[in-house]
Amino acid sequence: MKLPLVVALVLSGSVLVGCADSRSGSVYSRDQARQELLVRQGIVESVREVALEGSKSGTGIVAGAAVGGVAGSNIGGGKGQIVGAILGAVAGGLAGAAIEEGATRKIGLEITVRLESGQLVAVVQEGDERFLPGERVRLLSGRGDTRVTH
Repeated sequence: MKLPLVVALVLSGSVLVGCADSRSGSVYSRDQARQELLVRQGIVESVREVALEGSKSGTGIVAGAAVGGVAGSNIGGGKGQIVGAILGAVAGGLAGAAIEEGATRKIGLEITVRLESGQLVAVVQEGDERFLPGERVRLLSGRGDTRVTH
């Protein structure tokens, strides 16, 4: 396999990894458009930074295995090439999975809100918006999803 093909495989894997779902309070999927949401209001009690794990779609494994297999097949000759390709594919798959998870990992916020009813609710979402204790916010809920907004 030629170097340009290896580069193309790596780039295609990188593009697919970049297509991870957003967990932002400001991003809606196409399916969420035109859906009714329940709106509740409350006051932010606390905000805590958390880590949102990255995706594990398998794209990283496939891209890494392909690149590792090609790289490993260039080692030795005959049966050594086959063994090199197999070992390279396994190592590349493991590395690709780790790269995918790390590349799509995000910082999130655990936002605890005291609703007007007195109930305490916590929502975890991407940390792309700033929330401060004592701030008045809205919780938008529907179809099992809840987000905190200003």
